[in-house]
Amino acid sequence: MLSYPVRIAWIAAMGGFLFGFETAVISGAEKTIQQLWELSAFWQGFTVASSLIGTVLGSMIAGQPAQKYGRKMVLTAIAIMYVLSAIGCAFSTNWFLFILFRFTGGVAVGSSSVVGPMYIAEISPAKLRGRLAGSFQLNIVLGIFVAYLTNFIFAGTGENSWRYMLGVMMLPAGLFAVLVRTIPESPRWLALQHRDAEATPIMNRLGEEDPAAAIAAIKNSVSSHSQKLFQRKYFKPIIFAVLLAMFNQLSGINAIIYFAPRIFEMAGADQSTAYLQPVYIGAANLFFTMLAMTMIDRFGRKTLLLIGSVGMIFFLAMTAIAFNAPESAGQNVILYLIGFIAFFAFSQGAVIWVFIAEIFPNDVRSQGGSLGSFTHWIMAAIISWTFPVIVEGSPKGGYHSFLFYAVMMLLHLFFVWRFLPETKGKSLEDIQKEMGIA
Repeated sequence: MLSYPVRIAWIAAMGGFLFGFETAVISGAEKTIQQLWELSAFWQGFTVASSLIGTVLGSMIAGQPAQKYGRKMVLTAIAIMYVLSAIGCAFSTNWFLFILFRFTGGVAVGSSSVVGPMYIAEISPAKLRGRLAGSFQLNIVLGIFVAYLTNFIFAGTGENSWRYMLGVMMLPAGLFAVLVRTIPESPRWLALQHRDAEATPIMNRLGEEDPAAAIAAIKNSVSSHSQKLFQRKYFKPIIFAVLLAMFNQLSGINAIIYFAPRIFEMAGADQSTAYLQPVYIGAANLFFTMLAMTMIDRFGRKTLLLIGSVGMIFFLAMTAIAFNAPESAGQNVILYLIGFIAFFAFSQGAVIWVFIAEIFPNDVRSQGGSLGSFTHWIMAAIISWTFPVIVEGSPKGGYHSFLFYAVMMLLHLFFVWRFLPETKGKSLEDIQKEMGIA
């Protein structure tokens, strides 16, 4: 039987499953939608990026209500938005309505990426925090895999196949909306609201040996007055979160996730194979994320990032070379992209939300989480909007795109090796002290 912290962490992490599904499912529908509404490459890029524009807004606004009304209430609102997005996209009768509901789903994704990891980090014992916070990322890649799988299943079902692909999300979204009501509020948030009597029994169930001392430590870790994120003493966590989030997207991960079938068609695959090959990508993503979850608390966040950087550089460079030699691209691109996904999942994919949730102190954690998520999603929107424009506008668009991603990962390797701290096995308050922001 699952322990209490594990059970409630996994319920909260269902927001990550819907995050992943919402992110990847458009890959199966985007070319049909482009033909249905006769969209240019620019407007097709916008259609795909409309969800990401919503994620930018969601990541910006989620921190404040999570701080004011609590993590649980915001997670409940996120679940409702996922349900509305799935229903609305499936039954949209015109492009404008489709954009509206994709945008709504994007707001849910952006909010999830802030509040989900924040909640899980706050309810997790230090020795389990890496694995439990990582469960959010594991659910993201599980959602991506299921989206690719359902896209493949529905691909041959006729002109409304894209509606089935997008609408099936209403089932897990409804389940999340029901289960999220069974989890407790974050005891750290309750303590900061001076609701010690409510926080104490939750801490007991989470395995805290001395709840009174833990509550005192939480209160001592915050200032007596409201703190602003953008001040000199928070320089390090701000820079670490922003750069890690930027490099996450500069790897090209979301261009691959959103446009996987198109990429494989560019490499010479026929349409049926182009829908099947993303399933392999999703399976590799899931397997190597699960592998990373077994190692993140043993080897640490920094070690995983260093290993992943080396692998991503190699496989992105090989993908670029394959697209520069079109006669051999088809047989090699799928292998190189699976290699890239494996190293991404093992490193950046597993670490980003864990690390951002850990490095900010209690009194600005919601603001810091919003900043990291905002940076991640604004970069995702830029990469995903421009990708179809680049690849349709140049015979060597694939080559130039993947070469750029490889160079960015070389810079990421240097950043991690030279500057990033290790946070494994430390309480959130201890991390704060070691970074000199106590």
